[in-house]
Amino acid sequence: MTDARFTTDGGAALVLSGEGPRPASVELVGPRARVSAAPSGRGKTWKAVLPLRAARWGGPDLPLPAGSYEVRVLAAEGSAAEIPGALPLTQLGTLRAQLEGWSLRIGPPVDPAYDSGEGQDALERRYAHRRARLENAVFFESFYGRNASCNPLAIDRELARRAPGVTRYWSVVDLSVAVPDGAVPVVEGSPEWWRARGSARLLVVNDWLRRRFSRRAGQTVLQTWHGTPLKRLALHRPGFDPRRMAAVVRESRRWNVLLAQNPYAARILGKAYAFLSRPIWVEGYPRNDVLVSGDGAGTRAALGIRPGERVLLYAPTWRDDRDEIVDFVDPAELAAAADAVVLVRGHSRTLQPGRDAEGPRVIDVTGFPDTSLLLLAADALITDYSSVMFDFSVTGKPMYFLVPDIEHYRGQLRGFYFDLSEYAPGPVVRTQDELVAALAAGGDAHAARYEQWRAKFNARDDGHAAERVVSRILDQGLIDAD
Repeated sequence: MTDARFTTDGGAALVLSGEGPRPASVELVGPRARVSAAPSGRGKTWKAVLPLRAARWGGPDLPLPAGSYEVRVLAAEGSAAEIPGALPLTQLGTLRAQLEGWSLRIGPPVDPAYDSGEGQDALERRYAHRRARLENAVFFESFYGRNASCNPLAIDRELARRAPGVTRYWSVVDLSVAVPDGAVPVVEGSPEWWRARGSARLLVVNDWLRRRFSRRAGQTVLQTWHGTPLKRLALHRPGFDPRRMAAVVRESRRWNVLLAQNPYAARILGKAYAFLSRPIWVEGYPRNDVLVSGDGAGTRAALGIRPGERVLLYAPTWRDDRDEIVDFVDPAELAAAADAVVLVRGHSRTLQPGRDAEGPRVIDVTGFPDTSLLLLAADALITDYSSVMFDFSVTGKPMYFLVPDIEHYRGQLRGFYFDLSEYAPGPVVRTQDELVAALAAGGDAHAARYEQWRAKFNARDDGHAAERVVSRILDQGLIDAD
């Protein structure tokens, strides 16, 4: 019989020890990450050191993402592991951890004194409305800090090249989020985060600012958004009540400039967010520059995909009536039927709920930091109503639209700005069997539609969008290059 006791080791690991034969294995398993340890011992006692850090996709070694983790101890034959007692909340510098039974709860490294309504109110009063001089810095946030990606990332890279002296802050939910070289991560809700957001001269974001943001005199907010819309959004969503309408207008008034991928998106976004009298930059999407000049070989290697393998990227959008990714595809069955590696990419809103998809030749890339690199790596895209369709078309590679719930989505959940079935640059199918048949058929039946699509939506996606956006930023003095 083992007697498990838990301690922390220098803030970097969880040390599990006990009496009796050493276990066969010890793991810490979360929905989006897992770590393991090989127990040591000579029969009377044993010890296992579980690192609270991990590297994914060939990236840096970073603290584990916040969330709940199961401690799994596979006992040696003929023995069993006892349930340990609880440990108090432990502040580890890069994260917070609390153990109860076989469950470890990891949170971001925000001082508990500030991790409350009262604490956040105090920080807001102290930093968001302070009168100190603005800093020649940029505050970046992508998808509420869940990763450093999308248009803000591409703008960051170009700005770092042309104005290396500018301080670049990145808003992150926790320190498991990798930020670009030379950037400063600031954890959402921390004193550093409030200070950076309240003092940076330029804010570059791709979604709502939230958290009672109030723009100071001299600050500029560049809202890049995160896709050309097929589905209705903001003021155009069905069943929108007056309170939500007021929230949309209040949010859009925080922005100074809106970035659009194409003239169509500029018209839709301007109306949907009541952003009609302020500048909209139609410059293409900086995040798509890499699709013109990049190479997917490095991403394939990081994902462990062999050269020559066919790669299908399944990337559906999120649903307003569910938290997790839709289950319209069995990825393992699809991989077998199509003789391909299937990458499963959930929407950013499904990153925290749910668990990674698993199966032979299936790789869940919901946590992969940069969607654009996945588009480069894929041979074909399978989606539904996601704006990723307007990005992937830059590559000219095949697209397939799996839409088993199209009537429900169109009539009740969201609605569309145009008829996807009429204009889609690829087969529109209802079942996985139809999808497999379409993948096998190949051909160029949709070639004419594809070219019309690219002419309408990708005319400015020429590989130089980030250059044009940063030129505007510098020319208009929104930030000083020196």
